[in-house]
Amino acid sequence: MKAAAPELLPLLKQYFGFVSFRPLQEEIIRDSLAGRDTFALLPTGGGKSLCFQLPALTHAGLTVVVSPLIALMKDQVDALQASGIAATFLNSSLAAGEGRTRLRGLHNGEYRLLYVAPERLMLSGFLEDLQRWKVKLFAIDEAHCISEWGHDFRPEYRQIAQLRQLFPGVPFMALTATATDRVRADIVTHLKLREPACFVASFNRPNLTYRVIPKNKPFDQLLDFLRGRPKESGIVYCLSRKGAESVAERLSTAGIKAKPYHAGLTPKERSAHQELFLRDDVRVICATIAFGMGINKPNVRFVFHYDLPKNIEGYYQETGRAGRDGLPGECVLLFSAGDAVKQTTFIDEKPNPQERQIARAQLQQIVHYAESANCRRVELLDYFSETFAEENCGACDNCLSPRATFDGTLAAQKFLSCVFRIREKNGFGVGLNHVVEVLTGADTEKIRNWHHAQLSTYGIGQEHSRQEWAAIGRELVRLGFLRQTTEKFSTLELTPAGAAALKQRTKVTLTKPAIAPETKTHHVGEITCDEALFERLRLLRKTLADERDVPAYIIFSDVALRQMARSYPQSEREFARISGVGEKKLREYGAIFLGEMAAYLQTNPRQMFAEEAFVVPMSQRSQVGDSARETLRHFQAGESPEQISANRGLVIGTIYGHLATAIESGENLDLAQLATAVAQAEIAAAFARTGWGNIVGARELLGEKYEYGLLRCFRAAANGKRNR
Repeated sequence: MKAAAPELLPLLKQYFGFVSFRPLQEEIIRDSLAGRDTFALLPTGGGKSLCFQLPALTHAGLTVVVSPLIALMKDQVDALQASGIAATFLNSSLAAGEGRTRLRGLHNGEYRLLYVAPERLMLSGFLEDLQRWKVKLFAIDEAHCISEWGHDFRPEYRQIAQLRQLFPGVPFMALTATATDRVRADIVTHLKLREPACFVASFNRPNLTYRVIPKNKPFDQLLDFLRGRPKESGIVYCLSRKGAESVAERLSTAGIKAKPYHAGLTPKERSAHQELFLRDDVRVICATIAFGMGINKPNVRFVFHYDLPKNIEGYYQETGRAGRDGLPGECVLLFSAGDAVKQTTFIDEKPNPQERQIARAQLQQIVHYAESANCRRVELLDYFSETFAEENCGACDNCLSPRATFDGTLAAQKFLSCVFRIREKNGFGVGLNHVVEVLTGADTEKIRNWHHAQLSTYGIGQEHSRQEWAAIGRELVRLGFLRQTTEKFSTLELTPAGAAALKQRTKVTLTKPAIAPETKTHHVGEITCDEALFERLRLLRKTLADERDVPAYIIFSDVALRQMARSYPQSEREFARISGVGEKKLREYGAIFLGEMAAYLQTNPRQMFAEEAFVVPMSQRSQVGDSARETLRHFQAGESPEQISANRGLVIGTIYGHLATAIESGENLDLAQLATAVAQAEIAAAFARTGWGNIVGARELLGEKYEYGLLRCFRAAANGKRNR
């Protein structure tokens, strides 16, 4: 007889303090618990870790988490222990005595989760230990490291597949935040996943705002940005170690606490600077790409790219470190064509021809992104083969302040004609800069040697500067009229569309470069609250964190503090309804925070806030998968949830979850099939008292007589009415 699936929502609340799952989490967890290999691609902040942490609590045995970074291991283990979960890690940072103590604990079955690096995992003695520890799941975090086409290839990840022979019955779970179609296929192949259940969430981060600003006196631009956000922390990414050092030093001189982070520092220095940042003792880290992967700091409010990133995949990963707690985050990129020239120089130094070609293609993509007048979100999602359905994302510079356009037909004709005439004369193509030199009538050695002053297009572009012509050329590439090769000597070629436009004098609209002014708008994830109380609670959190020698967010997230500063809980029951308050944190911190809020209210009035509906952003709404769609088909045929549960062999909670997902995705379901009119009235009254975001509170008021999943269905339906 098949074992009943465990109830997951009570465990989610008990240990993690959450009342509902994020998109795809529950489905991933249930498939893994059923013994299936799983592949999960969830964006940064999408809750990957919970997918293997929660299953570890359901029954005896050890979950082994393969992680590439020591910092990530310590962070996650600290957070798990703070929530009352038995977890540990083994790596080179531990003293010999501490390592032996942890090994004894593993032999005695004291832990539910073990974090370990791939190099240690594959040692013969360690493999023998694993076979004695009743491993029930291998979770491979940052799984893109296994692919040469990924942005962070690590050869040691290729060895992990050997575990298949030693543990044939143990399921694998591979997780990553960024992977193109090719990298996804590599992960499945190289890890030897067996008919895995594959889950790919939306790459959209609706709480992030994207802006690209023309680079002009970059340090002054950065300083103005930071001075406008005196209480926020974030990351400034620089191309070089020297740049990271210089920017950090200048910020410190300007009175902003900042530290550098790059591979040139000693491990001790890097660890110290990272710890200062995690604990909010330093609010800005100036870093190369050496910093970031696996850094579990949820309240990073901004990511500022001081220099042009090398590729879109890396840029997406880096910007994804902002707003992991779901609150608003800002992503700013300073762009100049000169940065692209610098990067090209570095690329030309690569010894491997294939690496050079890939790097050039990736550089072209990020330059196109930076210069595009299209929605930034559309461009990013398109890179990952995802379509963004909205016409205006409302959270990027190009959507908030659309760029001015002009009739660029004449300019396009001149540029395309120049490319055509050069190839016609010489039989080969040239690069963008040379075309610009011909158009502007430059006198260079190449123009003289190739007799390009004799071309009909020589000097016909005096109305634009060289920089403007270069921007026009790049836009014509983006529009598909030109193709830019990726060989060492990159050349421009007319595409069929470009040849047709040249011949037919097709009207071409081009974009004027401009600085988009900041626009004040409501950001997805924003929680209005009593800001004075929020600051007071932040200070209390910092004090408690320092006493316990952990980062502040281990105590509570900014989301939790903002909810406290909005709802002013006055009892343990009310405090338990705050997001992130599980049983252990209620016992350990409930009285302290309740006392602080009571003291605050003795001298400060309560503020009143407009009721905010529980809104699921369009981009975060659940997608109806095959299993949920089958449940929906049964439901629409008139079957009750209980009948569907029996017919499909699934627990009732899963059926309700499928129906809630369907409602959240826009399906109209007859609620009368789910509950009587009396029950519907009771549920509505409970939510009216607790707020539509608080399922646990509503269920308590109702005496726990209704399923979590049923309440989720009613919340989703109510939210749908608000959105219409």
